[in-house]
Order: sequence, then structure tokens, then C-alpha cells
Amino acid sequence: MRRPALPRPSLVMLPNGLTLGSLFFGIFAIVAASRGEHVRAGWYIVMAAFLDMFDGRIARATNTGSRFGEELDSLVDAISFGVAPALMMYFAELNHTGWDWIFVWLYVACAVMRLARFNVEQAGKSKVFFQGLPSPAAGGTLATYYWFSQTTLYQETIIGDLPWQSILRFLMIGLAFLMISNVPYPAWPRFSLRNWYGVFGIFLFLGVIAGTLFLPKQFFFPLGVAYTLSGIVIAITRGLFDMPSPFGVTEDDEDDEEAEMLAAAPADARRTDDHHHRRRRRSRHRGERGGPDSGAPEGSTP
Repeated sequence: MRRPALPRPSLVMLPNGLTLGSLFFGIFAIVAASRGEHVRAGWYIVMAAFLDMFDGRIARATNTGSRFGEELDSLVDAISFGVAPALMMYFAELNHTGWDWIFVWLYVACAVMRLARFNVEQAGKSKVFFQGLPSPAAGGTLATYYWFSQTTLYQETIIGDLPWQSILRFLMIGLAFLMISNVPYPAWPRFSLRNWYGVFGIFLFLGVIAGTLFLPKQFFFPLGVAYTLSGIVIAITRGLFDMPSPFGVTEDDEDDEEAEMLAAAPADARRTDDHHHRRRRRSRHRGERGGPDSGAPEGSTP
């Protein structure tokens, strides 16, 4: 029997290399924040989030996903989107002499529990909804607040007059508990031109790239807040209309055309397999039976 083709070692290392790159930027963000370089620290978290967005997709595309990669990704996310953003908020905004460090502990504890639950229930699946707020989204929202606080939109409008010292504490608590909640949050759409969800994913990705290039400081924090609120709106809507749980839905289930193809695939596969099997038997016994249309001899194994 022919051995199954194994992925090349370079392909196996590619998604894990991206995951370790995310860890590098998470650690670098902590170092930069401890030095008071909060703008640079925000950039490092954003770069870690971009790497985290692609490592799982590349693993599935190259068929190099593994249990090791899933565990590595969760451990790295706990640091890059749990510990790093919480410490950034502590160094930049919270009170160093009081008990404000307890908010750091609470946020990190919920991030770790969220990742542990994700490994048990949803890891390795191509999903449409996450159960609870994803840690990269929560961490990115915290990490980009300082950016937003340096803009004219914040400083010269009524937004800057809000009591942000208190709001940020409640923001950390809210993000922490949303991570371990059952609130559904939409996953990043798979890029495709065959359905509206895939086309929306392409335009969303282009919009994020444009926001990153042209208005990064004004763009990311409001985007994070909007995504955080979107899950709450979805949960309320599903509750009001008594809709079923979305956590078992995969990307293939969202595509009606692909679902129909999958439903028809077993019968087609059997017909194709029977056709090739008959051709192979005719070729094997052509010389014995004297013609291309003759069947297998008596007693042969089908």
C-alpha cells in the first residue's frame, strides 16, 4: 500500500512559527509598556493579533494542524492577549499604589479560563461563532485605548470629558466576564467569492488594512468596542426570537451550495469508485476473456 503523503517539515513549522512570532510581539509589548512606550506597545499587540489571525488558517489550509499547535496557540494567546494588554493598562492608566493591580489579575484569570474552555469545546474547528469574546479582540481593545486617548477626537470632544479612570476599570471587568460568558461572537469570515459571507470577509479585511494604514489611532479602539457590543446585540436578538445556539455551526453549514454538494457527495463518490473498479477489472482480465467489454472471470473477488 502506498504511504499517505505527509506535509513538508517547512509547512509544519510555518503556523507554529507565526504563533511564536505572536508571542515575541506580546513580550515586546510588555517591555515597551514598562518603559512608558505605550504607542509602540499598542503596535506590537496589533502585530501579534495579525499573526494570530493567520496561523490557524494556514494550519488548516496546509493540513498541518495538530494538538501541539492548538495548545501552543492557547498558551501564547494567554500571554499576548491576556497578560500583555492588562499590564499595558496597568502601566499606562491604573493606580500603581493602590489595589488596581487586582483588575490585572481578574482580566488575566478570565482570559486563561476562556482559552482553556476553547481548547475543550471549539479548538480545531472552522467555526462561524465563538463562545464568549475572543481573547485577541479583548486584548486589542485594551491595548489600543492609549492610542485613542492621544487623538483629537478624544481630546477635543465630549468623549475626553468622560470619567475614563473609572470607565477603564469597568471596561476591564466587562471584557473579562464576556470572555468566559456564553455570548456568541462572529468569527472572521472565510474569504470566498461564492457567497455573501465570504465577500463580506474580503471587504472587512480590506477595511481593516485601510484603517491600519490611514487612521490606526482613531480606528482600532472604536472597532474593538463595536465588536464587543455586537455579541451582546446578537445574544439579545437570538433570545428575543428564540433562535437555536450557533456554536455548533461551521463555515460549511453557512454555505447552502456547499452543503448541497456535501449531501450529494457520497452517492457520486460510490458511482465514481464503482466505475474505476469495473475499468480496472476489465483491464486486468482483458487478455483472458478476449475483449474490452468482458467481465471478471467466475470466482474472482469483486
